[in-house]
Amino acid sequence: MKTTSIIPKPIAEYDLRLLRIFVAVVEHGGFAAAEKSLGVTRSTISIHMSNLESRMKLTLCLRGRGGFSLTEDGQAVYRAVINLFDSLDDFSLLVGTLGKELSGELVILCAEQLDSARQKKMAEVISQIHDSSPNLHIVFDSDAISNIEQALLKDKAHIGIFPGYQQIEGLRYTPLFSEPIYLCCSHQHPFFDRVDNDISDDELATTPAIHPGIDIDLAGKEQLKKLNLAAKSYQFDTRKAMILSGKYIGYMAQSFIQSELNQGEIRIIQPSTLTYQFNLSLVFKKTPREVNKVNLLNQMFSKVFDLS
Repeated sequence: MKTTSIIPKPIAEYDLRLLRIFVAVVEHGGFAAAEKSLGVTRSTISIHMSNLESRMKLTLCLRGRGGFSLTEDGQAVYRAVINLFDSLDDFSLLVGTLGKELSGELVILCAEQLDSARQKKMAEVISQIHDSSPNLHIVFDSDAISNIEQALLKDKAHIGIFPGYQQIEGLRYTPLFSEPIYLCCSHQHPFFDRVDNDISDDELATTPAIHPGIDIDLAGKEQLKKLNLAAKSYQFDTRKAMILSGKYIGYMAQSFIQSELNQGEIRIIQPSTLTYQFNLSLVFKKTPREVNKVNLLNQMFSKVFDLS
């Protein structure tokens, strides 16, 4: 038996608008929760959803005292709409790569803070990208490593900057820079005025210390085993604040504490032995959808950061 399409072909812009509202309602868990995201009132959302259900001749969701939930048809439509929107995104990305001039978004995600010297290098990378491809819309933001990995694999980002201690399949890692990490305490900590030889291994093992919050290399793990890891701080600036409290010791890159070292607010403990390397990598998908954009980024980073 021949079936007829419920929504007219070709799909009208109005249909796409209703489907976007439907996706927002589903992902926010209801009409009220989607109000702020959509910028319309709950009653307007309700009208749009009723129109969509009428056009599709399906009941997509249940709403009432029991709360919001999708029907079986609603779940199927939601999955199909997500695939539809992904296909539209793929089309837009493809068109953006066909011309000589690169256009669209260029997404760079970084999991670690950069010191002032490397911020200047990043500024040079961004400057050169802008000069070579002024039509690109550059997005430079921070996120957790796991989120960046997923964004790269799903072609939602072009380049990631984060420690590559645990490499995952599908991504390529290029060392960007490396620097030593040292165990530190502040001028308010009992260790501050003591010489290194007087600070015993037993004292280090019982003094509250900060875990960096991520998996690190083997040498770093061996150093952390010596400490009483009573706190956790992923970012250098928040970790430095905890060290400055005088209640914890913790590992820091010297580039992030040089000012405090000069002012006598922080000291390094046993630098010849209590140290390990901090490495950041430039990470990208092995088979990216937008190869030209990734190649541009690799070219600029290699030039500015002198990668060989």
